[in-house]
Amino acid sequence: MQKTRHPFKIAFWTALLTMAATVLVLNFIPGEKKIDQHVSREYGLHDPQFRRAMSVLLGPSIVQGNRFEALLNGDQIFPPMLAAIRGAKESITFETYIYWSGDIGKAFADALAERARAGVKVHVLLDWVGSAKIDDSFLEEMEKAGVEIRKFHKPSWYDIARMNNRTHRKLLVVDGAVGFTGGVGIAPEWTGNAQDPAHWRDSHFKVEGPVVAQMQAVFMDNWVKVSGEVLHGQRYFPALAPRDVPGNDERGGAQMFSSSPSGGSESMHLMYLLAITAAEKTIDLSSAYFVPDDLTRDALVAAVKRGVRVRIITPGPIIDAQSVRNASRAGWGPLLEAGVQMHEYQPTMFHCKVLVVDDFLVSVGSTNFDNRSFRLNDEANLNIYDTDFAKAQVAIFENDLRHSRAVTLAQWQNRPLQEKVKEHLASLLSAQL
Repeated sequence: MQKTRHPFKIAFWTALLTMAATVLVLNFIPGEKKIDQHVSREYGLHDPQFRRAMSVLLGPSIVQGNRFEALLNGDQIFPPMLAAIRGAKESITFETYIYWSGDIGKAFADALAERARAGVKVHVLLDWVGSAKIDDSFLEEMEKAGVEIRKFHKPSWYDIARMNNRTHRKLLVVDGAVGFTGGVGIAPEWTGNAQDPAHWRDSHFKVEGPVVAQMQAVFMDNWVKVSGEVLHGQRYFPALAPRDVPGNDERGGAQMFSSSPSGGSESMHLMYLLAITAAEKTIDLSSAYFVPDDLTRDALVAAVKRGVRVRIITPGPIIDAQSVRNASRAGWGPLLEAGVQMHEYQPTMFHCKVLVVDDFLVSVGSTNFDNRSFRLNDEANLNIYDTDFAKAQVAIFENDLRHSRAVTLAQWQNRPLQEKVKEHLASLLSAQL
């Protein structure tokens, strides 16, 4: 006699598979309508209308009187960040994607805990996925000292559809007056000076002036989401006087720009499209993960066709996500055919995320040039409008070029068949990279 399956088991497994399929679908499609038409060119980047569009159409107003400092690699990045934390008197707000372990993780935990014990209000927001490798002792030390720690989108049965939405933002604001943003994570890979494959090349930026209040507001956006707590008042938002920079439209302007799938998921994408479309002379892009969609690729091609020099640096063979490099290279054909100059950084992992347009606009922060940053993650970029600062970033870019290998159209076309197959397969996942 054939044994029949228990009806409860059948119902259980059916429900489980249905739930898993639902979660998969919800996590692997963007929640908002995507831009599907080209952005027409109406003005150049130096036209005042461009800055009006960036302020009114997309984000917070551009504020003048800010001062910026570029910090290259861990040896320059971490000491100023730790010094700012140790000197805090009122508040520290810190949001990051990667926080792992090692000596640098311990140094940050010690500094944050010490300030909390001294009475400073310390708030730390970690991405649940990105901080999965953090040493538990760091969390215990900070919490015991009074540091308020929250995890972004920790899995729960009622919110599991948001697992694919991570906070990739990298923000540190001290006393509401000094801010840091860029590409750096808190892990041993970011220490040192990019001297070998174990120590990555990255850039981070120190900011002072009125725009720091906008950086603080971006942190508060996610802090409210995870804690329900509204932080405000003098402790977090003091009056910020303009710094000692010339008061004209070519110096010291900035705005803190953010995006999130829960509101304005296309904003970062549109910001990049507007900048590329407005470019008149040059576009220099440093991108750790460069997997542009068709719309962005077409905008870059159109820029070259109207006479803009476009140079792009991406990671070479040393990369933490080979699938991303494969997906990136799969789509280089139209770019190289148009005349885009593609370069691969050779000494170590290249983790920079910096866009410089026409020696004037510099966009720096957490955003990669891929669908994950444009539509799936919470991201934050600082847009800087400053000719002197932009020219300094171009000099840094050109130094990175000296450590990069140019890839020509002929080289790309003649790469081995095995590479082409791997790249094509990786490109099928580009919506999630």
